[in-house]
Amino acid sequence: MNFIAASIAAAGAAIAAGIGNGQVISKTIEGMSRQPELSGKLQSTMFIGVGLIEAVPIIAIVVSFILLSR
Repeated sequence: MNFIAASIAAAGAAIAAGIGNGQVISKTIEGMSRQPELSGKLQSTMFIGVGLIEAVPIIAIVVSFILLSR
C-alpha cells in the first residue's frame, strides 16, 4: 500500500508541476509579446516563479520516500 501511495504522490507532483510551469511560461511569453520593453523583468520574475513551482514536486518526492520507508 505504501508503494501505491508513493507513486500517486510522485505522479501528482509531476503532473501539477508540468501544468504550473506551462502556465507560467505561456503567460510570460504573452506578456513579452504585449510589452517587449519589460521582457527582462518578466523573464527574471518567471525564473523565480518556476523555481518556486519546482520546489513542490521535490517536497512530494521526499514525502513519497518517507512513505516508502515506513
